[in-house]
Amino acid sequence: QVQLVESGGGLVQPGGSLRLSCATSGSIFSFRAMGWYRQAPGKQRELVATITRGGVTNYADSVKGRFTISGDNAKRTVYLQMNSLKPEDTAVYYCNAEGLGYLPQIYWGQGTQVTVSS
Repeated sequence: QVQLVESGGGLVQPGGSLRLSCATSGSIFSFRAMGWYRQAPGKQRELVATITRGGVTNYADSVKGRFTISGDNAKRTVYLQMNSLKPEDTAVYYCNAEGLGYLPQIYWGQGTQVTVSS
């Protein structure tokens, strides 16, 4: 059973930093890729960052230079380091994983709230 559990969200002032964690039920290399998405109130869920099994990363233009996605297989965890946070970064952040199976299989965590406000 694949499980993804996010943590690390909270309230931070503009310009501050947070690190989100996504703990998996198995090896992070069990997935072709993992990533972070976010959804703000009244808006669609959007891609934030992804990392492939081989370590190739991709970021939304809105977070390039500020966010960093990384993985630690020993801890079975993928991280999202968020720096220089802006109010527009406020959203529920969801961990995502793509399975290695023949058919596309996508998994989601339950989300963690990030609020950037003065």
